Amino acid sequence: MKEPTPQEIRDEKIWQSLGLTEAEYEQICKTLGRLPNYTEVGMYSVLWSEHCAYKHTRPLFKLFPTTGERIIQGPGENAGVVDIGDGWAVVFKIESHNHPSAIEPYQGAATGVGGMLRDIFTMGARPIAALNSLRFGELDDERVRYLFKGVIAGIAGYGNPVGVPTVGGEIYFDRGYTGNPLVNVMAVGLVRHELITRASASGVGNPVMVVGAPTGRDGIAGASFASGELTDDSEAKSPTVQAGDPFVEKLLIEACLEAIEAGAVVGIQDMGAAGLTSSSCEMASRAGSGIEIDVSLVPQREPGMTPFEIMLSESQERMLIVPRKEAVERVKAIFAKYGLPAVVVGKVTDDGMIRVYNGPNLAAEVPAKSLSTDGAPTYVRQAKRPAYLDQTQAFDLSTIPEQTDYTTDLLNLLDSPTIASKQWVYRQFDYLAQMNTVVAPGDADAAVLRIKGTKKGIAVTVDGNGRMVYLDPYQGSLGVVAEAARNLVCTGAEPIGLTDGLNFGNPEKPEVYWQLQQSIQGLADAARELAIPVTGGNASLYNESSGQPIYPTPIVGMVGLIEDIDLRMTSSFKDTDDVIALLGWPGSELGGSEWLKLKVGEPQGKPPVINLGREKALQKACLAAIRRRLIKSAHDISEGGLAVCIAESCIQGNLGAEVQLPWPGRIDGLLFGESAGRIIVSVDPTKWEELSELAASYGVPLVRLGRVTANKVVFTCAQDQQVVSTTVASLKKAWEQALPKRLG
Repeated sequence: MKEPTPQEIRDEKIWQSLGLTEAEYEQICKTLGRLPNYTEVGMYSVLWSEHCAYKHTRPLFKLFPTTGERIIQGPGENAGVVDIGDGWAVVFKIESHNHPSAIEPYQGAATGVGGMLRDIFTMGARPIAALNSLRFGELDDERVRYLFKGVIAGIAGYGNPVGVPTVGGEIYFDRGYTGNPLVNVMAVGLVRHELITRASASGVGNPVMVVGAPTGRDGIAGASFASGELTDDSEAKSPTVQAGDPFVEKLLIEACLEAIEAGAVVGIQDMGAAGLTSSSCEMASRAGSGIEIDVSLVPQREPGMTPFEIMLSESQERMLIVPRKEAVERVKAIFAKYGLPAVVVGKVTDDGMIRVYNGPNLAAEVPAKSLSTDGAPTYVRQAKRPAYLDQTQAFDLSTIPEQTDYTTDLLNLLDSPTIASKQWVYRQFDYLAQMNTVVAPGDADAAVLRIKGTKKGIAVTVDGNGRMVYLDPYQGSLGVVAEAARNLVCTGAEPIGLTDGLNFGNPEKPEVYWQLQQSIQGLADAARELAIPVTGGNASLYNESSGQPIYPTPIVGMVGLIEDIDLRMTSSFKDTDDVIALLGWPGSELGGSEWLKLKVGEPQGKPPVINLGREKALQKACLAAIRRRLIKSAHDISEGGLAVCIAESCIQGNLGAEVQLPWPGRIDGLLFGESAGRIIVSVDPTKWEELSELAASYGVPLVRLGRVTANKVVFTCAQDQQVVSTTVASLKKAWEQALPKRLG
């Protein structure tokens, strides 16, 4: 097909079909001093897309705290890097693949995993773990079931063969995500300090090499596709979804790490969103250099590909490498050993330009800085508090009558897919690959991995709660960071860094932009107060279907350090007659809770108020108790409240509980309220006094609630009225069968 001329691009507004605004197109013309050709306007369209340029979120990122004593690499590279001592560092990041997964769930999720892993080994780190944060509509919808099964299969179908264990995550089900599921992937890697590598094209005259899989036409303009709302005709865009090959990725990991360890690599960058365009531009702009590429030399798997197609293709399992001049043959030999092509396609220049040749013909010539994130336009939109908040926050809890028996409510909560066991999912993942996983998915509030050759371990988690953020973006976002940190602390880990995934609707709508502003401010304030630096992340906007935005859903991925892996903690009760206690402050806030959803079907009320000072004290107290071996279990109170938290510890330990609620108030709130700043612990009676003294030294309440029993689970209120009476077997049945019975 004949490409349009620069004048036709202008006259027929072809730039508009590529996702550029008129003002952006005119800015490109001004930068170049002429009309851009088709390849050039395509390059700008993908790198100036929301997905690549963060046009609406970048002005807000300055709110984040990004420095700390353990930070080796903060925002600005492919992934964050934090020091864990003894010459080791952890590399981690979170990314989204929402739009592709809504269209093609298997490949959308699979390539999300592959792309995230490449961001990790691009830094010189070996990927050691993956986690997922997923959102779907309710499982009574046939298409939702299709999307859910497809996404889980895609994660397993890529992660298992590539040999990186999927060790944890979270899954929510809510009608707010029916048309637009969220698929966020976090990956974690391990690297020696001296092997940390950056994506920088330095050294004028150094060669530029394309390595890995051949380039095809899949994924062309995928970044632009991910920067718009989903509509009824989005299915027709499914060819933009890439197809991945985990077996090639596995070979690519080994080849890249071997080349880095051989000292042959100056800079390396994966070809993710925007493919060869983004990788060449990012490497050049970071180094203040330029790059010349001849696309006719790029290995291609389809005939007749144009420069536009080669530069914008998002074919998977490809990297751009700048090797040392004298190391080209060494790099070729390493990749040949793994059966992968490694071809010199260009060189590093000193004039700051990206030049694309097709044989002898110049196909594109643009300043690298103008294509980069820093060169892209940014937007600060009008913000408006959504009108729905007046109704939701005025919800009157007294309209729900109190009950005398809440046993059925507890069983129904355990049967709800968001709370229920995710064993149906975990069984499809190889979470023991590499033999580093010492706390399996579901056994604790976070996954725990050993650092071989040391006594150290790391805990990793992903957390978010879109319903709470929908009800109050600021407070809800404070709660996301606080819960992620609590989850790490409950395993015995000290939080040392976080990465965020920002999933929101169309920021051009004032109500959505207000949610985005408020949420980022909440994330930043919590990270600063809890002294957990932000190392980077991802923003996925325009998550809407049929004009309806998703719940605003910031996801936090967090890493914590355990100095002695033998001191790791799980959430299961261990022995009968152990004391069950609440470490933290009493609470009964039902706004936004799973229980309230059970009763009224929609998000209502105000989310729990977060007191960050209390959170800091609680987390320090819990860590101290674990390190002094004063407690046997720790479990954060979150979805489902205190009753569900205790029920889960009973199920995991196959033990019962006798619990007395010593506080006055509505019983439903005491049982199922999701107030923050609370951890359920179990403790040997002989250590109760010592634990009490420790908690008091941190100014944190410790309330004895009851004891661990053989198999009965009984809750009694302050008036000695029995409000829950059941067995561990009944709880377990409801919890374990929820997903299988809905999925068939």
